[in-house]
Amino acid sequence: MNTIARKIMAMAIAVSFCFGLASCSNASKGSKLNTVASGKLTMATNATFPPYEYHEGDKIVGIDAEIAKAIADKLGLELVIEDVAFDSIIAGVQSGKYDIGCAGMTVTEDRLKSVNFSTSYATGIQSIIVKEDSPIKTVDDLLKGDYKVGVQSGTTGDIYMSDTDGGVGEDRIDRYNNGNDAVVALSSGKVDAVCIDNEPAKAYVAANQGLKILESPYTEEKYAIAVSKSNEALLAEINKALDELTKDGTIAKIIEKYIPTK
Repeated sequence: MNTIARKIMAMAIAVSFCFGLASCSNASKGSKLNTVASGKLTMATNATFPPYEYHEGDKIVGIDAEIAKAIADKLGLELVIEDVAFDSIIAGVQSGKYDIGCAGMTVTEDRLKSVNFSTSYATGIQSIIVKEDSPIKTVDDLLKGDYKVGVQSGTTGDIYMSDTDGGVGEDRIDRYNNGNDAVVALSSGKVDAVCIDNEPAKAYVAANQGLKILESPYTEEKYAIAVSKSNEALLAEINKALDELTKDGTIAKIIEKYIPTK
């Protein structure tokens, strides 16, 4: 092999090595985490929960969607959102069908048996919706009376209200696939009240005449992201991203965009 041939071969090897390094570098950013689909972060949500997640045309938007996108960007991953039944999210994350569950989801002892949760990124309030002429004036009126309560299946409103300790018990609960169905049931007189998170409650009341939200909240809770117990590395990276997004003001801006305080 002559000198020119050797130089050409050396250059080819060097170029190949550089491309290899670049490929490894890009791959390490997007694939160092064990995700359902390589290079993607698959999020399960239930897009009937404005302003946290809802449909705007064919697109799912809202607080959770934007926060998850910001996290995915930090991790070098493409966000993929799957709209599923709320009460299937935990099982889907647990089984590895989805990477995360992000749906205005509250950390509860029961859910912690199945999945891990990130640090909290928002505070939620469970509120009670009633008709404007309802005899139910306070949460105590609801709990002590013989009223029927509509809830979205699998939500904390369902969990809290179906408990006899602090709720109304199973016999006085009607479960629905989403909050809108519960509100329709209230408007038509099938239930006497609906227990749901405060922000969606405000949206439903604004869209349905003759309804109001009781002044006193039912409970207050923290929202977090569900992650499989077998994926500690992903949980650690999500928490790191959440910390950075909190410190630089990104999360506050996203929440302010959907829930203005001014």
